Amino acid sequence: MSVSPGLADLSRLYQTEFVRSARAVGVLWAVCTLCFAVIQVVILVQPSWVGTTASGPPLPSGTMGLFEVCLESDWPVPDCRGGLSSLSPLPSFQSVAVLVGVSLWAVWTSVLCLCLFRFCSAATVYKICAWLQLTAGFCLALACLLFPDSWESPEMRVLCGDSVGSFSPGNCSVHWAYILALLGILDYAILATLAFVLANRQDALLPPDAPDVTAGLLMSA
Repeated sequence: MSVSPGLADLSRLYQTEFVRSARAVGVLWAVCTLCFAVIQVVILVQPSWVGTTASGPPLPSGTMGLFEVCLESDWPVPDCRGGLSSLSPLPSFQSVAVLVGVSLWAVWTSVLCLCLFRFCSAATVYKICAWLQLTAGFCLALACLLFPDSWESPEMRVLCGDSVGSFSPGNCSVHWAYILALLGILDYAILATLAFVLANRQDALLPPDAPDVTAGLLMSA
């Protein structure tokens, strides 16, 4: 029984080292997307966006996030005040919290879209995820820009002194959660770019009526 030239060429194409590497990159992209979706939750809820650099009367020592202000106390656990349990952000950071929340929704939606590899072409799923990751990165970038502009607030003055102002943290400095958010912008840009590249590779490698082998391999990995 003879094999059509088109199927033979497609079989040889999927035996190349380049295609195998593309599959491995696709799996790595999916794992990185899932990992940063979890990190995005940490960025949103952790009260470590800013913190004091020096303590002493009359200024307290502690940290602040979008939902809570945590002050050091005599107990091992800091005294945290805020609305994390009710998901109510601090009044000065409501816009920032909304933007980070939209970014969180977008990245987790892209994670759920990985299930579409069972039903849609890999190129289509990559493009959907890429646009969602670009949306997440754009919202996170706006949040990181608006956050220092909101420092001139009563909560910041209590923690960081009267010298605090927009883009001037006074007695405080940015902490690891804000730095992680800044790195997240770069991460989203890399993941979205990689998703677009993988989508274009799928469009170039497969004819329209060819079975989507890469999608099955990505879901089984």
